[in-house]
Amino acid sequence: MRVSIEFAAAKSLSYDIFIDELEEIVVRGKAAVITNDKIAPLYLEAFKRKIKAKEIHEVIIKDGEKYKNLQTMEYILNELFKFKLDRKSTLIAFGGGVVGDMTGFAAAVYQRGIDFIQVPTTLLAQVDASVGGKTGVNNHFGKNLIGAFYQPRAVYCESGFLKTLPNREFAAGVAEIIKMALMFDKEFYEWLEKSDLNDETNLKEAIAKSIKIKADVVAQDEKESGIRAVLNYGHTFAHVIEQKTAYSQYLHGEAVAIGIVMANELAVNLGLLQRDEAQKIEKTLQRFSLPTRYQIIDINSFYETFFLDKKSADSKIMFILPCGIGNFAIRDDISEDIVKKTLEVFK
Repeated sequence: MRVSIEFAAAKSLSYDIFIDELEEIVVRGKAAVITNDKIAPLYLEAFKRKIKAKEIHEVIIKDGEKYKNLQTMEYILNELFKFKLDRKSTLIAFGGGVVGDMTGFAAAVYQRGIDFIQVPTTLLAQVDASVGGKTGVNNHFGKNLIGAFYQPRAVYCESGFLKTLPNREFAAGVAEIIKMALMFDKEFYEWLEKSDLNDETNLKEAIAKSIKIKADVVAQDEKESGIRAVLNYGHTFAHVIEQKTAYSQYLHGEAVAIGIVMANELAVNLGLLQRDEAQKIEKTLQRFSLPTRYQIIDINSFYETFFLDKKSADSKIMFILPCGIGNFAIRDDISEDIVKKTLEVFK
C-alpha cells in the first residue's frame, strides 16, 4: 500500500509512504544508516542488503530518549564527516522516533541539507514520528526545542519489524493511534475500542488509517501554523511530564496517554467534553496497558513549564482539546486558574 503526501504549498516536497512494500532502496552516491544498539543486532545486516548505493556506512547510537541531545547529534555528524559523505549522499533512519528525529535533523544541517529516508521500526514511529518532517533533539529546557522541519525523500513502514517490539513500545504507539482517532475520526475510535491490535490484519488497518490521517493533515499544514497543531493533542502536558522526569521514566507514547487524560480533564472543566466520554477514553487507554495517571509535585512549576512549549506564543499557552469524540478545539485563552484547577486533580 502507498500513501502520498502532496503539500499544498510546495509540490516539490511531496513524497510517498510505503506500507509493507520494502524490497529495495536505491540511492545515488553514498548512504549512511543511522540506527541504535537495540535494532542493529536484530536487523541491521539484513537491512543493509536491501540498499543499493555507492558505499554503505553505519552509525549506531544508544537507544533511548535521554540520548536525543546535541551530544549525540555531534557524534552522528562527526561520523558522517569521517565517511566523507557529500551533498549527493543519503542518510537512512532505521529505528524508532528518536533515530528518525535525529537522522532528519542531521540531514537538515549536514552540508546545509542532504536527502534522507525514514525506515521506522516502532509502531509510534510508523504511525506518527516518521511522517511529516519534524526533526530535532531535546535539551534541558524541553522536548524537541532544537530542530527543523525537513521532509524525507520517502518513508517505508514495515509491519514485520514490529514482531520483536516490546509490549511497552507497542502500547506507546497505540497511544498515538488513539490520539489521531479521537481528534479526527470518531468511527475509527469506536473501531479501536473493540479491536484486537495483536491481530495482524487489524494492526495493518490501524497503521494505514493513522498514516492517512497524518498525511492529510501534514499536507495541509507543513509547519504547524494551523490544523497540524491538533496532532499535539495530549502533548502539551506530555512534554512537561517528560521534562520533569528527565526523559527516563516514561516512553513518549506513555506520556502522551497521560497527557490525553489531563487534556480531557481540562476539556471537561470547560464544558467541551462530557465526563462519561473522558472516562471512556481513559478506559480505552488502560485497555491497551497505557498509564493514565501522573503525580504532580509542584503545580506552579508544572504550569510554568508549559511556556517552554513550542506552540506557546505571546505569553499564551496553546491547548488542543477534544470537543466530544472526533472533533477538536484549539484554545489559547484559558485562564491560569482553570488550568491549575485541572492540575490539582493530579497532585
